[in-house]
Amino acid sequence: MPARDAITLLRETPPFNLLDDSLLANVAQDAVEQFYPKGQIAHHQNGPAPEHLNIIRAGAVKVFVRTNEGEEVLVDYRTAGDFFGLLSFACGDLARDTIVAEEDTSCLLIRKETVLGLMREHAGFSEFCFRTRLKRLVDMTYREIRDRTLLYGGGDKLLFTNILDDLATKEVVTASEEISVREAAEIMTDRNISSLVLLDSHGFPSGMITDRDLRKKVVARGRDTRGRVGDIMSVTVIKAEAGDHCFEALLKMMRYRIHHLLVVDKGRMKGIITSHDLMMLQGRSPLSVAREIEGRDTIDGLVPVSRKIDTIVTLLIREGAKAGHITRIMTEINDRLLRKALEITESKLGPPPVGYCWIVFGSEGRKEQTFRTDQDNALIYEDPEEGGEKTTEYFAELGMQMRDALSRCGIPPCCADYMASNPRWRQPLRVWKEYFSGWVNSPTPEAVLSSLIFFDFRAVYGDSLLAEKLRSFLVHEAKGNSRFLGQMAGAILKNRPPLDFIGRLSSERKGPHKGRFNIKVNGLCPVIDIARLSALESGPYHTSTLARLAGFAERDAASARCSRELEQAFEFLMSLRLSHQFRQIRDGIEPDNYIDPGGLSNVEKAVLKETFRFILSVQDTVRKKYAAWAEQ
Repeated sequence: MPARDAITLLRETPPFNLLDDSLLANVAQDAVEQFYPKGQIAHHQNGPAPEHLNIIRAGAVKVFVRTNEGEEVLVDYRTAGDFFGLLSFACGDLARDTIVAEEDTSCLLIRKETVLGLMREHAGFSEFCFRTRLKRLVDMTYREIRDRTLLYGGGDKLLFTNILDDLATKEVVTASEEISVREAAEIMTDRNISSLVLLDSHGFPSGMITDRDLRKKVVARGRDTRGRVGDIMSVTVIKAEAGDHCFEALLKMMRYRIHHLLVVDKGRMKGIITSHDLMMLQGRSPLSVAREIEGRDTIDGLVPVSRKIDTIVTLLIREGAKAGHITRIMTEINDRLLRKALEITESKLGPPPVGYCWIVFGSEGRKEQTFRTDQDNALIYEDPEEGGEKTTEYFAELGMQMRDALSRCGIPPCCADYMASNPRWRQPLRVWKEYFSGWVNSPTPEAVLSSLIFFDFRAVYGDSLLAEKLRSFLVHEAKGNSRFLGQMAGAILKNRPPLDFIGRLSSERKGPHKGRFNIKVNGLCPVIDIARLSALESGPYHTSTLARLAGFAERDAASARCSRELEQAFEFLMSLRLSHQFRQIRDGIEPDNYIDPGGLSNVEKAVLKETFRFILSVQDTVRKKYAAWAEQ
C-alpha cells in the first residue's frame, strides 16, 4: 500500500488521529496490507498473540470467545475504521479471542512493537487504548462472558426485558434529502456513522442512506456524487416504538431484511437502533442465523445452517423468553429457511407454468413451532387455462424435491403424508375450494378432522393472494354454519385436560408413557381448539392461537376476561412443554410431549391444576352453547 494511503487511513482512525504528521509517517513506513477472505480466521483464542494491530480498511470481522462450558459467545462485529489484535498482544502471549472474517476483509497491519512504543511514549494514545478499549473490555465484557453460564439457566434476559428507548442511539444524525451524495458521504465520514436519516422539506424522516447504499448504488455503478442524495435513499423507513421490547426490533429486522430501525415515540423520532446493537445485547443472535440462511444458494449449503436453528430455541429458553416470544422468533427463522429452500428448488426447475402459493399448517401454520417436528405443507396453484398436464408435472416435481430438501435440513416427512408431495395436497384453487366446501357443508368425523388440520393454513411463499382467496372462501362458508360449528365443537370437547374426578393430575395407566400425560394433546390442544372455534364463529380469521384469543377478547367484557386467562394458560403450558423438551435435548433424549407429574415442583403442580380446571370450565361453556350438536 502506498505510504500516502496508509497515512490517510491512520488520520481517520482513533487513536492514530492524535499523532502528528511525522509520527504518522513513521508508523506508515513499516505498515503492510493484509487480506482475509470471507471465513478465514485471523487468530484463535488461546493461540499465539498476533504480532500486528489490524486496522480494517474494508470488510467486517466477528469477534467471539468460548466459555469454559464450550459455548461460543459473540463479543463484537467490527467494520471499516475499527481495529483488532490490541487486547491480545498488550495483555500477554495468548490471543484472548477468535477473529473471523465475516466478508472479504482488507486490513492495514501495524507492528506490535510500534504500537507498544506509542503507548509508552504518547500519553493521549495510551489513554485511549487503556481507558477506552482495554480497560472496558478486560474489566467488563470478558469477565462477564467468562462468568456467565448460559448452559445451566443463567444468561441475560436483556433482549426480552429492555425496551428500545433504553438502547437506541439518541443523537440521530440527519440531513436534508436535497443535499448531494458527496455531502451525505462527508457527513457520515465526519461523524463516523454507518447510516444517515434524511428529512423532507417539512423536517419529517423521508428515507435513509447507509454505507451499503453508497457502495452498491454509487461506487459500483459509477454514479455522479454531485447528484441528489434523495434519489438513491431507501424510501421505506421501518420504524419501531420506543416502548417496544428489543425482541420486537429483532423481529422487524429479520422480517424486512434490514439492519437499521428508527425508534419513534408517538411519531417523534427518538433514536436509531442497529442489528449490531442487538447482536451485542443478545450474544449469539437469531439475526446471524437468518443472515447465514440468506447467504446460501444450494440445499447442501442450507443443511449445516439448519442444524443451528434448534440451538436458538435453547438459547432463548435460557434467556427467560416468554413462550410466545420464542415462537414468533422461530417462525421468522423457519419461514426464512423454507422460502430459501423453495427459491433454490424453483431456480433448478425453472419458472412455474402458473402462479402458486406454498402453505403450511399445524403448529407451523399457527406460528407456534419451537423445536422442529415434521413437515406439514401443501400447495395451491392457479387454475390452468391450458397445458394442465405440464402444470401437474411441474408441481409434482416441486413437491417431491421440497420433501427431500426439507428432510435433509432436519425436517422429516409427515407420517400421515400431509405434504405437497402428495398429489391430493397440491391442487388448483378451484379444487381447494371444493375440499373446504365439502368439509364445512358435510361435516362427517373425517371432514371435521381435516378441518382441524387444514384450517390453520398460512402462506409462506409465492402468490399469497391465492391463500387469501381461499381464506375468504372459508370464512364465508363457515360463519354462521351452526351444523358444522356444532360438529367441530363436539369433536374438540372430547379431548379433556388430564384431571380426575377429585381434581388430581391423571396420567396414562399403561404403555410406554405410563405415569405421564401428554401436555400437547391434553393441555395445549384444548386451548388451540377453543381459539380456532372462536375464530370460525366470528369471521375475521387469524391463524395463531394468541391472535385468535385477542379477537375473541374484542366481543365483550366477559369474553375479554376469558381470553386473558386462556392466553395465560397457553403461555404457561407452552413454557412447561419447552422446559421439558429443553431438558431432554440437554440430556441427549429425543424430545417428546409427555410430562411426569412427579418431576414438577409443588408450585408447578398447583398452577397446572388451576390451569386445567379453568380450561375444563371453558369447555363446559362451549358444550352448553352447542349442546344440541355436542351430545350427538
